[in-house]
Amino acid sequence: MNRERIISLITALVVVLASLSIFKIVESSRNDRDHIKIGFVYDGDESTPYTYNFIRAQNAIKDEYGDRVSVEVKSNVPEDASEKSIIELIDAGCDLIFTASYGYGEAAKELAEKHPEIEFCQATHNNANEEPVLANYHTFMGEIYQGRYTAGVVAGMKLKELLDQGKIRPSEAKIGYVGAYPYAEVISGYTSFFLGVRSVVPDAVMEVMYTNSWSDYSTEKEYAEKMIKDGCIIISQHSDTIGPAVACESAGVDHPVFHVGYNQSMQDVAPTTSLVSTRINWKPYMLAAVEAVLSGEKIEAGMNGHIHGQDVGAGFEKDWVQMLELNSLICAEGTKEAVDATIEDLKSHKIEVFKGNYTGTDPFDPTDTIDLSKGYEENKNYSAPSFHWVLDDVIKVVE
Repeated sequence: MNRERIISLITALVVVLASLSIFKIVESSRNDRDHIKIGFVYDGDESTPYTYNFIRAQNAIKDEYGDRVSVEVKSNVPEDASEKSIIELIDAGCDLIFTASYGYGEAAKELAEKHPEIEFCQATHNNANEEPVLANYHTFMGEIYQGRYTAGVVAGMKLKELLDQGKIRPSEAKIGYVGAYPYAEVISGYTSFFLGVRSVVPDAVMEVMYTNSWSDYSTEKEYAEKMIKDGCIIISQHSDTIGPAVACESAGVDHPVFHVGYNQSMQDVAPTTSLVSTRINWKPYMLAAVEAVLSGEKIEAGMNGHIHGQDVGAGFEKDWVQMLELNSLICAEGTKEAVDATIEDLKSHKIEVFKGNYTGTDPFDPTDTIDLSKGYEENKNYSAPSFHWVLDDVIKVVE
């Protein structure tokens, strides 16, 4: 090979290597980002337990990424004002927007379609995989039925203790539930709680009252008081204030009263009645979503959860659902061991929560019924709860 040909080959190789290096630099600068701006839309603020759980995740993002992220927050946003708040975040230059209430889902998706350059992550909704499916619109939620079932086991243990001690009769094994709306999310939650109770006390029955608001302290407290006066021994809730816990702590009735909470420990306001609480841990998803946007990856690609297209969820096994501290002063003996065993059985799918000798009816369509003898798999197709039937005869909705 002559000298000129060798020089030509070396020159060509240098050009190729240089081109590859430039490509990698350009590609890296396009995918890896030094800084992003993140927007959050909340229906409450730090004073409401539901929103505070998201704020925990927001703070974790700042702790993890420091100067690589900046945040802008819209708090106490009514559902009918969500579009305006999201637009304000878009105009502020947000690269990633988290919307934290189901009622924001339609507006968030419509705006995501108009702004494909921005990633939108909507909590608790199930519309990410509905047409039009958008590459930049995502939904997510923890599989909270697992936590509610486990909380039901705690309540059932207490009921059984009261029965064994003769403090209540079998006919008095009655629990109450303050729910926000007759949505699948709420119905799935109180059904799994009730079935957890029944795994310990098979003859327990339940009353449910809807406040038709996510956050209404006075109504939540009033409805809890009504159910306590109607003989309910344990009150739980899917609502955002401490009203039901306060009602239990101040109940002036001649039967025992205890409380099971949601989103936060309520032992500070109900130290002699609050048994336990459960909550969704939003950190795993939200931290992973931020990492994906910073690195230029698809949001679902690095998720540690159950991925359904543009939607992700998980339960105890991925730390997306958590039980808060047991009130050991009032919980029945053996409760901690029962909780630990229940969580392990849920992780390994040994427990089928929505299964038993029950039938249920859709509250909005009496022709839509279900027979649970063969079971129902919650969160099979998406992270948002889908069980929407009220169990016949054993759960009574009080108007």
